[in-house]
Formats: sequence, structure tokens, C-alpha cells
Amino acid sequence: MTPPPGWYRDPSAPHQERWWDGTAWTEHRRAPEPVGYGPAVGQGPQTGQPPTPMYQPVQPGQAATVPLSSGGAPGGPGGGGRGKAVALTTAAAVLVAAIVTGVFVLGEDDGGSPRTQSPPVTATATDPAPVSDPPSPSPTASAPSADDPALVEDQLNGVTFPLPDGWVRPKYVAEDDVMMTTDGTYDCPADGSVCRHGLVVSRTVTANAESSPKVLAQQDIEDAADDAYDRDLIGNKPFGGIESHEEVASGPVAVAGRAGYYVRWRVTTAKGPGGYVQSMVFPSTVGTESPILVRYVFDAGEDGPPLTDMDTITKGIRPIGDADTGGGVGSGIGPTD
Repeated sequence: MTPPPGWYRDPSAPHQERWWDGTAWTEHRRAPEPVGYGPAVGQGPQTGQPPTPMYQPVQPGQAATVPLSSGGAPGGPGGGGRGKAVALTTAAAVLVAAIVTGVFVLGEDDGGSPRTQSPPVTATATDPAPVSDPPSPSPTASAPSADDPALVEDQLNGVTFPLPDGWVRPKYVAEDDVMMTTDGTYDCPADGSVCRHGLVVSRTVTANAESSPKVLAQQDIEDAADDAYDRDLIGNKPFGGIESHEEVASGPVAVAGRAGYYVRWRVTTAKGPGGYVQSMVFPSTVGTESPILVRYVFDAGEDGPPLTDMDTITKGIRPIGDADTGGGVGSGIGPTD
């Protein structure tokens, strides 16, 4: 028979009590509370052990044996129909007494809290098997599959970007349209501002009637370099300004199944190792197909991200909802002018 709900000795920690909800152990525990009026009903005196059960569980194929209130056994002086009636009456009385005892034990003491009783130790085949603690969930139960790439979604332009190792979604970034940054910050070498070793920006080209990806990328690269390494949004020079630059790569590129163009500069700054800036333009796959401009800013030196991340990110750009259409540097899929 399943024990009724109540406070019982914790099987995993006998020095404390644990709440049994009638079907299983819960996580609620407490120190045993003193009982001011002797042991609780149904509890053995002084020992905290349960008394002998008022009745024994019936085994399959076995008749229940119920003690009679008056002398005689079935078939004896009190036997026959009268003996059966007495036996049935006594069984009903035992059942009622068990129910009343359970209700009384669960009643509140003068302090307003449930009385404490020791858990019954006699179990039937249908009793639950209490455990000391519920099983802990597997640490990987809710973790995403390792096969699912981390993506950053640009809803305005209808594309997604892969998130390489060492890159995170932007936090506390003042620039608009930043898709991702390298993890962590550092003190800029000149003005004492906070800098990041790398960032990727995505925006729609709307203030220019030009539609050629090549022309737009060539026009943007200088502004991209100035915004990254010359002056910041409030006019400071975090790297002491740009001293020189040189083009290190340019050419057609396939991005999200569209023909685009990129230009990459190596920038030398007054302070710090300088860096690399890339402007890449390709037609959008949504709406009016306005050109999308993606800027890459990578610090040079050993602390900067590897330049191969530029190609990794470019190849991984996809239209939203399309996991197959990609591209890559040098993937010729048509004219770019």
C-alpha cells in the first residue's frame, strides 16, 4: 500500500526529513521538528521506527486473515454465518481505523506544520521505489547538435552568416549593422577606447544609384578603412590614425548564389599593428535585390583573427532558409559589372 503524503526520514540522509507526496520523493527537506506531545500516532516510541503494520498485504491466491474482536476463529465457536459477519465487520473496522490513523498523522501540530512520521518499511509489490535524489538530466540533453552550424541571421537582407570559432554575436557595440565580433575586447593603443580584434558588418546600399558590385566595393573600401582604423564614431583616433594602405586582393566572388565583388586593403596605423579591411558587395536575394555591402575588419598581428576567416564567412553566407546555396572567393558564376 502506498504511504500517504507526509514528512518521513530521508532514506539518503537519516538526520533530516523529506517530503513524500504520496507517489514519489520530492526535493523538499527539513531538519526534524520536535514533537511536544510524544511520538506521532503510528510511530514506535523513541526509536523513530514504524510500528508493526495493522494488517499484512494479501498475497495473490491467499485469503486475508483478520483478527476478530471477540473470541473464536472461522469455523469455531463463533463460526458459521455469524463468524463470517463478525469477520467482515472487523475487516471494515480495520480499514476505517487505518484511514483515520493516516488522516490524524497528517494533521497539523500546534505549530501549524505537519507532524513527522517515519516512512513505512513494509512494502507491497505495488509500492513505489523511492530514490534518494532524482536523476540529473544529461548535460547534452538540451544542447544543440554538433552538426548544426552556428548562424547569425540578417533578416533585413535575407541572409545568414556562419559564426566561426572565436567569434560571437555582437554585445555592447555602438556601430550599426554589426553581425559578429571576435570574443573579448582590449584597450585601443592610442586614445584608450575599447577595441575589438575583428568585426563583420552587413548593410544595404541605399544612398547610391550605382548597382555594380565591383564599382560599389571599390568606392566603399576607403570609407571602410577610415571607419575602422582612422576615427571612431565620436572623433577619437583609437590607433593614432592611418599612415598608409595597400590593396592586397580584389576580384569577383560568388555570395549566396549571386555574383559579387570584393576589395581587400592592408592598413598601417600610427600605433598598433594595423589591420586588414575588406569591402564586399553582392545583390540581395530578397525584395528589390538592392546591393548588400559586407565589411570585414581584422586586426593584424598574432592577436588578430586569421585571414582565412574572411573566406570561411564569405563561403558560408546563405539565403535565409537555404542551406545549400553558397559561394566563395574566385567562384565565377557570371559577369560582375
